[in-house]
Amino acid sequence: MGSIPAWARVYVACVVLGALACLVPLPAIRTPWWVVVLLAALYAGCEQIPRYRPDGRPAPIAMGTFFPVLLAGAFLLPPPAAALVPLPGALLAPVEQRPRGLRRVWRAAQLAVALWAASQAHWSLGGRDAVVEPRFPYALVPAGAAVLVFCLVLTVLDGGILVLADRVPVRGAWRGLFLRSLAPVAVHGLAGLMMAVLLRSPFGPVAALLVLLPMYVSCWVFAHYHRERAAHQATIRALVQAVDIKDEYTRGHSERVGQASMMIARELGMADERVEVLRFAGILHDVGKLGVPTRLLRKDGPLTPQERRVIELHPEYGHEMVRGIGFLGEARSAILHHHERLDGSGYPYGLMGRQIPEFARVVAVADAFDAMTSTRSYRRARAVGAALQELERCAGSQFDPLMVEALVRALTRHGWHPAVTADDPCGNVPPVAGRARTPAQAVAGRSAEGSGAGRSAEGSGAASRRAP
Repeated sequence: MGSIPAWARVYVACVVLGALACLVPLPAIRTPWWVVVLLAALYAGCEQIPRYRPDGRPAPIAMGTFFPVLLAGAFLLPPPAAALVPLPGALLAPVEQRPRGLRRVWRAAQLAVALWAASQAHWSLGGRDAVVEPRFPYALVPAGAAVLVFCLVLTVLDGGILVLADRVPVRGAWRGLFLRSLAPVAVHGLAGLMMAVLLRSPFGPVAALLVLLPMYVSCWVFAHYHRERAAHQATIRALVQAVDIKDEYTRGHSERVGQASMMIARELGMADERVEVLRFAGILHDVGKLGVPTRLLRKDGPLTPQERRVIELHPEYGHEMVRGIGFLGEARSAILHHHERLDGSGYPYGLMGRQIPEFARVVAVADAFDAMTSTRSYRRARAVGAALQELERCAGSQFDPLMVEALVRALTRHGWHPAVTADDPCGNVPPVAGRARTPAQAVAGRSAEGSGAGRSAEGSGAASRRAP
């Protein structure tokens, strides 16, 4: 939601109107206002606490929304009053990205609608009486229904904003959102139910507040995970920037290979965790170029057989460089084997067919596709259709046909919108006047041109060829 499209603003306005409609009956119903004020103040305070460390410095990542407080409101209050609880906290919460005001309003309206629906489900099943008395285990039934409704409404609204504001394809906008959020929201729901029961018990509000302590600890652990993930991303960016600086002819190539690898992985139905690791594999597949002397990468003139062998060592260099980075997992095998060919004529080990790791077979296809569709100093980019035809021609000998078919299907559905780099909005390096392609660039660039897809001349459509 960086620059908000008009339709996304309309969507947010509709959700805001829905939230206001949820509040309309509020004056006409009996409401325990002390509970509303207590939970609203508690939620607002919880939203502020994660933003700061004990030393007063801003925390790198917010530790999340305190859903137990909100769900306790859904279990204790009538639907219109429950919808009121998140508004102060959401409207005052710190926001990193612009436009901050619109983001705050969106979050407040989204939570209000979700809580109204959750409270409606809870009260319709007699949940309020089950909490006040209390009646266990029956109280778990309306509470579970409220959690499901709350999670479902958030999922529907989040998917809509992803489609309209972030331009995520409709087919993938809601994929996995509900299942990923259900387990943590269910845990928060149990904590919210405990808060609601204790709040209505003789032990009072102080006992209810103690429930938040383990939840805060869990949020801290979650934030720590996100800090580690941010560190991983920073490591990847640093390595890619180093490669781009050293080999200016393929700048932006790594990010685009990562993007194409993700498209193939999603089309194959890989789990989200593997898709993320495969993206790392695509981004880092050429990191071994850091071990190749710059004079060879930029040499003007024919390469000797010995120089060629040095350049062809870059997959092994890359594998050694990332060997100790645990979070890369299967990505390390892709870095080592993405120049292998199905017919066994690739390098570094001449693996054949299924001997080549799955990730390496994905990256090989993404690598060759981006090379053919990117403008280089020695030739213009090919059309996407022509590149796909060449991949299909080489499928079975160089590329895995399953991976090629997956890329074709993904591009048919979503098109090809390469990631933008800082140097060139198209993600390509502009032609260098008066500088022709050198043999060294041809060999070093084979990581970007598919490790020799076919023996025909480049002008006749081969994905690449070896240097003379």
